[in-house]
Amino acid sequence: MLLQALASLGRQGISTCASFGRAGLMLFNALVGKPEFRKQWPLLIKQLYGVGVQSLLIIMVSGLFIGMVLGLQGYLVLTTYSAEASLGMMVALSLLRELGPVVTALLFAGRAGSALTAEIGLMKATEQLSSMEMMAVDPLRRVVAPRFWAGLISMPLLAIIFVAVGIWGGSLVGVDWKGIDAGFFWSAMQGAVEWRQDLLNCVIKSIVFAITVTWIALFNGYDAIPTSEGISRATTRTVVHSSLAVLGLDFVLTALMFGN
Repeated sequence: MLLQALASLGRQGISTCASFGRAGLMLFNALVGKPEFRKQWPLLIKQLYGVGVQSLLIIMVSGLFIGMVLGLQGYLVLTTYSAEASLGMMVALSLLRELGPVVTALLFAGRAGSALTAEIGLMKATEQLSSMEMMAVDPLRRVVAPRFWAGLISMPLLAIIFVAVGIWGGSLVGVDWKGIDAGFFWSAMQGAVEWRQDLLNCVIKSIVFAITVTWIALFNGYDAIPTSEGISRATTRTVVHSSLAVLGLDFVLTALMFGN
C-alpha cells in the first residue's frame, strides 16, 4: 500500500512538472518571434472587447457593493473608538492594496478565464487548430497570443476601475448614509494613501495576476481533451487553479511590498 501511494504521488508529480513544461513552451512559442502587429491588431481589439469590455459590468457592480460593505463594516468598527473620520483611509487602503487587484483577478478568472478556456478547447475539439496548421498558420501566434495580450492589458485597467468604484461606494455609505463629514472622509484618505506608491503596487499586482490567470486559462484550453467532458473539466481547472494561484501570489507580493 505504501509503495502504491508513493508511486501514485510520483506519477502525479511528474505529470505536474510535465504540465508546467508544456505551458511554458506554449507561451514561449506564442510570444517569441517577429511580431506581426498589423495582422494581429484587429484580433487584439476583438479580444480586448471580449475579455475586457464584457467583464466591465461585473467588475463595477462588485466594486460598488464591496466598497459599500467596507464602508458599513468600517464605520461600525471605527465608531467604537470614535475614529469614524478615518473611514476614507481604511476603504482606500483596503481596496488599493488588497481587494482591488485580488477580487478583480478572481472575477476575471471566473468570467473571462473560463470563457477563454472553453473557446480554445472548442476550437481544438472541432479541429480548427489543426486546420490552421494545415494552412501554414501558427495557431499559437493567431489564437493564443492576441488573447494573452488582451488579458494582460485588460486586468490592470479593470482593477483601477474596481478601486475607483469601490471608493465611491464607501463614500456613499460613510458620507451620504452615515453622515460622516465629506471633508474628513476625503482628507483622511489623501493624507494616508501614498497614491503613487499604492497605485503602482496595485498595478504591479494586477499585471502579475493577469499573466498568471490568462496563462492558465489559455493552457488549459489548448491542452484540453477534445471532448465535451474534457472541455468542461478544463474550464473547471482554470477557475480553481487561477484562484489558488492568485491567492498564493497575493501573499508573496504583499510580503515583498509591505513586509519590511
